[in-house]
Amino acid sequence: MIILANVLVALVALIHVYILVLEMFLWTKPQGRKAFGLSEEFAQQTKVLGANQGLYNGFLAAGLIWGLIAGGDTGFAAKLFFLGCVAVAGLYGAATASRRILFVQTVPAVLALVAVIVAG
Repeated sequence: MIILANVLVALVALIHVYILVLEMFLWTKPQGRKAFGLSEEFAQQTKVLGANQGLYNGFLAAGLIWGLIAGGDTGFAAKLFFLGCVAVAGLYGAATASRRILFVQTVPAVLALVAVIVAG
């Protein structure tokens, strides 16, 4: 079960690395604008905000990767904390920005959280 839990944690981390890339580097490019439904003008006006969001997503990914590398009690605690952060951020995003965030961010985080708890 620990292998499944760690695979799910790694998947959530990869999702957030991808979000980091979209928000920090592709926000004004066609791929980034399409992912977030942004007009070219709005993307240009908000690119600093997008980069800031991307940085935060990178911190979430870094915390999850730390949890995978650390192992033991420290890794377990880090995975719980950062998966909880991802789930809460996803709930907030789904409530305020797009319901799709619930399925892209919250559901994978909750599944990984349950797996980590069961494996722990």
